[in-house]
Amino acid sequence: MVEQEAQGGIRIEALTADFQAQAEHWAVRLGLPLQDETAAFAVQLGADGLQIQQLGPQAPGPVRVDFVEGAAAHRRVFGGGSGQMIAKAVGIAQGVRPRVLDATAGLGKDAFVLASLGCEMQLIERQPLVAALLEDGLARAARDAEVGPIVARMHLLSGNSIERMRHWDGEAPQVIYLDPMFPHRDKSALVKKEMRVFRPLVGDDLDAPALLEAALALASHRVVVKRPRKAPIIDGPKPSHSLEGKSSRYDIYPKKALKA
Repeated sequence: MVEQEAQGGIRIEALTADFQAQAEHWAVRLGLPLQDETAAFAVQLGADGLQIQQLGPQAPGPVRVDFVEGAAAHRRVFGGGSGQMIAKAVGIAQGVRPRVLDATAGLGKDAFVLASLGCEMQLIERQPLVAALLEDGLARAARDAEVGPIVARMHLLSGNSIERMRHWDGEAPQVIYLDPMFPHRDKSALVKKEMRVFRPLVGDDLDAPALLEAALALASHRVVVKRPRKAPIIDGPKPSHSLEGKSSRYDIYPKKALKA
């Protein structure tokens, strides 16, 4: 069930009568009301799938997961392939496509990049609303002839990332990828629509040290942590090295070499 009190209220609504049954289904799954005039957010069902809309004056547009069109499609075609920094960070190389657990999946953007490069991905997103968007986006993408084979490599798991990693069942992932929400103080960091919508819902990942500890205990080959470029490292063991870009940095914690 989604916690509502700290979030100003969330309701579910169908954008047309055709989607009323789906709205009722999600209302039960997420424990959200179909009517709430005081809600600050609406989870909406319509022809474009599931989306979250912040309500009120000057609210940004809706946020949904779309792996078929838009930014995801552009990056898949023009993003730079295995030369991308994220690909280097997780250890993609000639003949090497590691099995990766994205334990802070969010909207699945980074996981989709890695899946498009051939990695088998497992994803965990602990915020129920974000996980619902991701589940819906994966289901819609699976029906696309071109993108379907990519998202077939993306397997969404439910639950809390730390607990799932501490009680992992099955073969350990070779690489664990973490991108915890960083407690920004600069308001310019909230410009992106997704950030403006999700920060009130998700908050900051104040348990990032426990997340890193669980990942280091589970991963067989390496842990990669994505951070804002100037952010401090997560409390705990120090990374062996980092890859730095214009706005982001990848801290790398190696355990064993990845081999073809």
